[in-house]
Amino acid sequence: MPNFASISVTQLARLIGTPECPTLIDVCTNEDFNLDPRVIPGAIRHPFDQIETLLPELRGRPVVVICQKGKKLSEGVAAILRCHGISAEHLEGGVLAWAASGLPMIPAAALPGCDLWVTRHRPKIDRIACPWLIRRFIAPKARFLFVAPAEVAAVADRFHATPYDIEGVTFSHRGEKCTFDALLDDFALHTEPLDRMALVIRGADTDRHDLAPAAAGLLAISVGLSRQYKDDLAQLEAGMAVYDALYRWARDGFDEGHDWPSGRKS
Repeated sequence: MPNFASISVTQLARLIGTPECPTLIDVCTNEDFNLDPRVIPGAIRHPFDQIETLLPELRGRPVVVICQKGKKLSEGVAAILRCHGISAEHLEGGVLAWAASGLPMIPAAALPGCDLWVTRHRPKIDRIACPWLIRRFIAPKARFLFVAPAEVAAVADRFHATPYDIEGVTFSHRGEKCTFDALLDDFALHTEPLDRMALVIRGADTDRHDLAPAAAGLLAISVGLSRQYKDDLAQLEAGMAVYDALYRWARDGFDEGHDWPSGRKS
Protein backbone atom coordinates (compact mmCIF):
# COMPACT_ATOMS: atom_id res chain seq x y z
CA MET A 1 0.00 0.00 0.00
CA PRO A 2 1.45 3.43 -0.93
CA ASN A 3 2.62 5.67 1.89
CA PHE A 4 0.99 9.02 2.63
CA ALA A 5 1.29 11.47 -0.29
CA SER A 6 3.64 9.20 -2.17
CA ILE A 7 3.96 7.52 -5.53
CA SER A 8 5.62 4.18 -6.24
CA VAL A 9 8.39 3.57 -8.73
CA THR A 10 6.00 1.48 -10.85
CA GLN A 11 3.34 4.18 -10.87
CA LEU A 12 5.80 6.91 -11.85
CA ALA A 13 7.37 4.78 -14.56
CA ARG A 14 3.94 4.48 -16.21
CA LEU A 15 3.55 8.27 -16.27
CA ILE A 16 6.96 9.24 -17.63
CA GLY A 17 6.79 9.69 -21.39
CA THR A 18 3.11 10.65 -21.36
CA PRO A 19 1.41 14.07 -21.32
CA GLU A 20 0.13 13.25 -17.81
CA CYS A 21 3.62 13.05 -16.32
CA PRO A 22 3.99 15.33 -13.29
CA THR A 23 6.84 17.78 -12.87
CA LEU A 24 9.76 15.81 -11.42
CA ILE A 25 12.09 17.62 -9.02
CA ASP A 26 15.31 15.96 -7.84
CA VAL A 27 16.34 17.47 -4.49
CA CYS A 28 19.22 15.10 -3.69
CA THR A 29 22.08 16.81 -1.89
CA ASN A 30 25.21 17.25 -3.98
CA GLU A 31 26.96 14.73 -1.75
CA ASP A 32 24.32 12.06 -2.43
CA PHE A 33 24.03 12.96 -6.11
CA ASN A 34 27.76 12.66 -6.69
CA LEU A 35 27.63 9.03 -5.56
CA ASP A 36 25.54 8.30 -8.68
CA PRO A 37 25.37 11.38 -10.95
CA ARG A 38 22.30 10.36 -12.92
CA VAL A 39 18.73 11.64 -12.99
CA ILE A 40 15.38 9.99 -13.54
CA PRO A 41 14.18 10.87 -17.09
CA GLY A 42 12.57 14.30 -17.17
CA ALA A 43 13.66 15.31 -13.65
CA ILE A 44 15.19 18.70 -12.91
CA ARG A 45 17.76 19.20 -10.16
CA HIS A 46 16.99 21.87 -7.57
CA PRO A 47 18.30 22.61 -4.05
CA PHE A 48 15.86 21.35 -1.43
CA ASP A 49 16.23 24.52 0.67
CA GLN A 50 15.37 26.80 -2.26
CA ILE A 51 12.23 25.04 -3.43
CA GLU A 52 10.03 28.11 -2.98
CA THR A 53 11.84 29.85 -5.85
CA LEU A 54 10.08 27.37 -8.17
CA LEU A 55 6.57 28.18 -6.96
CA PRO A 56 5.54 30.47 -9.87
CA GLU A 57 6.21 27.78 -12.47
CA LEU A 58 4.72 24.92 -10.45
CA ARG A 59 1.27 26.43 -10.02
CA GLY A 60 -1.47 24.22 -11.41
CA ARG A 61 0.79 21.20 -12.02
CA PRO A 62 1.21 17.98 -10.01
CA VAL A 63 4.72 17.47 -8.69
CA VAL A 64 6.78 14.45 -7.64
CA VAL A 65 9.75 15.20 -5.40
CA ILE A 66 12.72 12.84 -5.52
CA CYS A 67 15.62 12.37 -3.13
CA GLN A 68 18.13 9.59 -2.60
CA LYS A 69 16.05 7.35 -0.32
CA GLY A 70 12.57 8.88 -0.46
CA LYS A 71 12.69 10.05 3.12
CA LYS A 72 13.17 13.39 4.89
CA LEU A 73 14.24 15.61 1.98
CA SER A 74 11.56 14.62 -0.52
CA GLU A 75 8.86 14.26 2.15
CA GLY A 76 9.71 17.69 3.56
CA VAL A 77 9.84 19.45 0.20
CA ALA A 78 6.56 17.84 -0.91
CA ALA A 79 4.93 18.99 2.35
CA ILE A 80 6.18 22.56 1.81
CA LEU A 81 4.77 22.57 -1.72
CA ARG A 82 1.41 21.34 -0.45
CA CYS A 83 1.40 24.29 2.00
CA HIS A 84 1.46 26.51 -1.10
CA GLY A 85 -1.50 24.73 -2.69
CA ILE A 86 0.53 22.52 -5.03
CA SER A 87 -0.36 18.84 -5.42
CA ALA A 88 2.92 17.20 -4.47
CA GLU A 89 4.00 13.63 -3.72
CA HIS A 90 7.36 12.07 -2.98
CA LEU A 91 8.84 9.04 -4.75
CA GLU A 92 8.83 5.97 -2.51
CA GLY A 93 12.37 4.69 -2.04
CA GLY A 94 13.81 7.61 -4.01
CA VAL A 95 16.54 7.33 -6.62
CA LEU A 96 17.90 4.16 -5.02
CA ALA A 97 14.61 2.32 -5.53
CA TRP A 98 14.34 3.58 -9.11
CA ALA A 99 17.87 2.43 -9.97
CA ALA A 100 17.34 -0.93 -8.26
CA SER A 101 14.32 -1.51 -10.53
CA GLY A 102 16.57 -1.31 -13.58
CA LEU A 103 14.69 1.63 -15.04
CA PRO A 104 16.58 4.09 -17.28
CA MET A 105 18.53 6.97 -15.75
CA ILE A 106 20.19 9.79 -17.65
CA PRO A 107 23.88 10.55 -16.99
CA ALA A 108 24.00 14.15 -15.79
CA ALA A 109 27.13 14.73 -17.87
CA ALA A 110 25.12 14.09 -21.05
CA LEU A 111 22.58 16.84 -20.38
CA PRO A 112 23.10 20.08 -22.35
CA GLY A 113 23.59 23.24 -20.35
CA CYS A 114 20.69 24.94 -22.12
CA ASP A 115 17.17 23.84 -23.02
CA LEU A 116 17.41 25.48 -26.46
CA TRP A 117 17.78 23.20 -29.50
CA VAL A 118 18.09 24.10 -33.18
CA THR A 119 17.67 22.25 -36.48
CA ARG A 120 16.69 22.70 -40.13
CA HIS A 121 13.31 24.16 -40.94
CA ARG A 122 10.42 22.26 -42.60
CA PRO A 123 10.68 19.12 -40.44
CA LYS A 124 9.16 15.80 -41.38
CA ILE A 125 10.06 12.80 -39.19
CA ASP A 126 13.30 12.81 -37.16
CA ARG A 127 13.09 16.56 -36.49
CA ILE A 128 9.66 16.08 -34.88
CA ALA A 129 10.35 12.72 -33.21
CA CYS A 130 13.48 14.08 -31.48
CA PRO A 131 11.72 17.06 -29.87
CA TRP A 132 9.04 14.66 -28.63
CA LEU A 133 11.71 12.47 -27.00
CA ILE A 134 13.52 15.47 -25.54
CA ARG A 135 10.40 17.01 -24.02
CA ARG A 136 8.99 13.76 -22.68
CA PHE A 137 12.20 12.21 -21.30
CA ILE A 138 15.11 14.66 -21.22
CA ALA A 139 14.15 18.33 -20.83
CA PRO A 140 10.42 19.03 -20.42
CA LYS A 141 10.92 22.78 -20.96
CA ALA A 142 12.98 22.40 -24.13
CA ARG A 143 12.42 24.94 -26.90
CA PHE A 144 13.12 24.29 -30.57
CA LEU A 145 14.34 26.65 -33.27
CA PHE A 146 13.73 25.80 -36.92
CA VAL A 147 16.01 27.80 -39.22
CA ALA A 148 17.48 27.69 -42.72
CA PRO A 149 19.84 24.71 -43.08
CA ALA A 150 22.85 26.94 -43.80
CA GLU A 151 22.30 28.87 -40.57
CA VAL A 152 21.86 26.03 -38.06
CA ALA A 153 25.50 25.94 -36.93
CA ALA A 154 25.77 29.72 -36.62
CA VAL A 155 22.49 30.00 -34.70
CA ALA A 156 23.62 27.21 -32.37
CA ASP A 157 26.88 29.03 -31.70
CA ARG A 158 25.40 32.49 -31.23
CA PHE A 159 22.47 31.42 -29.04
CA HIS A 160 24.21 28.55 -27.19
CA ALA A 161 21.68 26.08 -28.56
CA THR A 162 22.21 22.37 -29.17
CA PRO A 163 22.10 21.54 -32.90
CA TYR A 164 20.54 18.27 -34.00
CA ASP A 165 19.81 16.32 -37.18
CA ILE A 166 22.39 18.05 -39.35
CA GLU A 167 25.72 16.70 -40.54
CA GLY A 168 28.76 17.06 -38.33
CA VAL A 169 27.07 17.43 -34.93
CA THR A 170 26.79 15.07 -31.97
CA PHE A 171 23.09 14.35 -32.29
CA SER A 172 22.61 13.26 -35.88
CA HIS A 173 22.49 10.18 -38.07
CA ARG A 174 25.11 7.56 -37.26
CA GLY A 175 25.56 4.98 -39.99
CA GLU A 176 22.17 3.42 -40.75
CA LYS A 177 20.61 4.83 -37.58
CA CYS A 178 18.93 8.20 -37.23
CA THR A 179 19.07 11.05 -34.74
CA PHE A 180 16.35 9.55 -32.54
CA ASP A 181 18.63 6.51 -32.09
CA ALA A 182 21.57 8.78 -31.20
CA LEU A 183 19.54 10.42 -28.43
CA LEU A 184 18.55 7.03 -27.02
CA ASP A 185 22.21 6.00 -27.01
CA ASP A 186 23.70 9.12 -25.43
CA PHE A 187 20.99 9.66 -22.83
CA ALA A 188 20.81 5.95 -21.88
CA LEU A 189 17.10 5.77 -22.67
CA HIS A 190 16.88 2.34 -24.26
CA THR A 191 13.68 0.57 -23.20
CA GLU A 192 11.53 -1.89 -25.13
CA PRO A 193 8.87 0.72 -26.02
CA LEU A 194 11.39 3.38 -27.09
CA ASP A 195 13.44 0.88 -29.06
CA ARG A 196 10.24 -0.28 -30.78
CA MET A 197 9.44 3.35 -31.63
CA ALA A 198 12.99 3.91 -32.84
CA LEU A 199 12.67 1.11 -35.39
CA VAL A 200 9.49 2.64 -36.83
CA ILE A 201 11.02 6.13 -36.90
CA ARG A 202 14.23 4.86 -38.49
CA GLY A 203 12.27 2.97 -41.13
CA ALA A 204 10.18 6.04 -41.98
CA ASP A 205 13.07 8.51 -41.86
CA THR A 206 15.46 6.45 -44.00
CA ASP A 207 12.84 4.99 -46.38
CA ARG A 208 13.38 1.46 -45.00
CA HIS A 209 9.80 0.35 -44.57
CA ASP A 210 10.95 -3.25 -44.36
CA LEU A 211 12.22 -2.50 -40.82
CA ALA A 212 8.71 -2.11 -39.40
CA PRO A 213 5.25 -2.26 -41.01
CA ALA A 214 4.22 0.95 -39.19
CA ALA A 215 7.04 2.92 -40.85
CA ALA A 216 5.03 3.51 -44.03
CA GLY A 217 2.12 4.83 -41.99
CA LEU A 218 4.36 7.19 -40.00
CA LEU A 219 5.82 8.52 -43.25
CA ALA A 220 2.35 9.17 -44.64
CA ILE A 221 1.22 11.01 -41.50
CA SER A 222 4.45 13.02 -41.33
CA VAL A 223 4.26 14.13 -44.95
CA GLY A 224 0.62 15.06 -44.41
CA LEU A 225 1.49 17.18 -41.35
CA SER A 226 4.27 18.95 -43.22
CA ARG A 227 1.82 19.84 -46.00
CA GLN A 228 -0.90 20.88 -43.56
CA TYR A 229 1.21 23.28 -41.48
CA LYS A 230 3.26 26.18 -42.81
CA ASP A 231 4.39 27.09 -39.29
CA ASP A 232 7.03 24.62 -38.07
CA LEU A 233 6.18 25.21 -34.41
CA ALA A 234 2.49 24.55 -35.04
CA GLN A 235 3.50 21.36 -36.84
CA LEU A 236 5.64 20.37 -33.85
CA GLU A 237 2.72 20.79 -31.45
CA ALA A 238 0.49 18.67 -33.70
CA GLY A 239 3.28 16.12 -34.05
CA MET A 240 3.59 15.78 -30.27
CA ALA A 241 0.15 14.15 -30.22
CA VAL A 242 1.19 11.76 -33.01
CA TYR A 243 4.26 10.59 -31.10
CA ASP A 244 2.34 10.39 -27.82
CA ALA A 245 0.04 7.94 -29.59
CA LEU A 246 2.96 6.06 -31.15
CA TYR A 247 4.57 5.69 -27.73
CA ARG A 248 1.38 4.25 -26.24
CA TRP A 249 1.17 1.83 -29.18
CA ALA A 250 4.82 0.83 -28.66
CA ARG A 251 4.32 0.40 -24.92
CA ASP A 252 0.87 -1.18 -24.66
CA GLY A 253 -0.69 -1.91 -28.04
CA PHE A 254 1.96 -3.13 -30.48
CA ASP A 255 0.54 -6.66 -30.57
CA GLU A 256 -3.05 -5.56 -31.13
CA GLY A 257 -4.69 -5.96 -34.52
CA HIS A 258 -7.96 -4.71 -35.92
CA ASP A 259 -10.51 -6.13 -38.30
CA TRP A 260 -14.10 -5.52 -39.31
CA PRO A 261 -16.50 -7.20 -39.27
CA SER A 262 -15.41 -9.05 -36.16
CA GLY A 263 -14.67 -12.71 -36.73
CA ARG A 264 -14.60 -12.41 -40.53
CA LYS A 265 -13.24 -15.52 -42.22
CA SER A 266 -10.24 -15.02 -44.46
